[in-house]
Amino acid sequence: MTTELLQIHPPQLKFIFELKKQSSCLIQLQNKADHFVAFKVKTTSPKKYCVRPNIGIIKPKDTCDFTVIMQAQKTAPPDLICKDKFLIQCTAVPFGVTEHDITSDVFAKDSGKYIEEKKLNVVLITPPSSPVLLPVNGDVKQDSSNEIHLQKDRAPGGVENIPPPIEVSEEGKGLKTAQDTEEDRTAEDIVTRHAENVSDMKPSKDGVQLTLAKDLEELRSRLGIMDSKLREAEATIMKLNEERHTNTEEKDLILEALKRKMDAKRAQAGFPLLFVCMVALVSVVAGYYIHP
Repeated sequence: MTTELLQIHPPQLKFIFELKKQSSCLIQLQNKADHFVAFKVKTTSPKKYCVRPNIGIIKPKDTCDFTVIMQAQKTAPPDLICKDKFLIQCTAVPFGVTEHDITSDVFAKDSGKYIEEKKLNVVLITPPSSPVLLPVNGDVKQDSSNEIHLQKDRAPGGVENIPPPIEVSEEGKGLKTAQDTEEDRTAEDIVTRHAENVSDMKPSKDGVQLTLAKDLEELRSRLGIMDSKLREAEATIMKLNEERHTNTEEKDLILEALKRKMDAKRAQAGFPLLFVCMVALVSVVAGYYIHP
């Protein structure tokens, strides 16, 4: 079978390219055969494009559309030249085959069936409102809006129109000088008044000395109070130290007395025991001699 199965329109995929924006392209497939045709769409960059639907079945002499969506891109390719490719595979299928029956084995070339393949290139174009340069017949065409503004600013002979300088009359200069002189005088008067007000605001020397004397007396009184409190604290500390020394001596005396009592009790408790032992020993010896 060498008859062409599908006719593709348009023969290439054109996307309006804008950074960080999606773009879509519609492709129409026309079945030129007298039987059902199954198709499948493949691409060299599956992560970059989304095809809906990527498989399908076309009735005889009927058409089918599929949409290719290009994901938003962060960078533009050099000169907007894209090397991505699309491959459309198609083959004749019997009546009753559904899309669920279409697998990769349907388009296997070793099965002996006729597999038609058509390649589509990707073309990127800029939007109409884009200020970038667009290629037209191999030459670069630039937006003419800037040229119109430049022509308005130029004379018919090609020389730029420069506005004439503004002249100032002598009367105007004199008036300006007089105004400046009055402003300077006003500024001097303001400075003089400000200096007088500042001098009036300064306190007299006697008042400053009186204030310092009061502060000094107050400081001396505070120092006297702190000195008296410090002496009271020292006296309290000395008294506490004496009490602690006295308590320590009393404690030592009590401990010594307790020790003496304990020793006396031990001596009294040991005398009767020794006496009993001596009596027992004498009794044993006497009994031995009395009863030989």
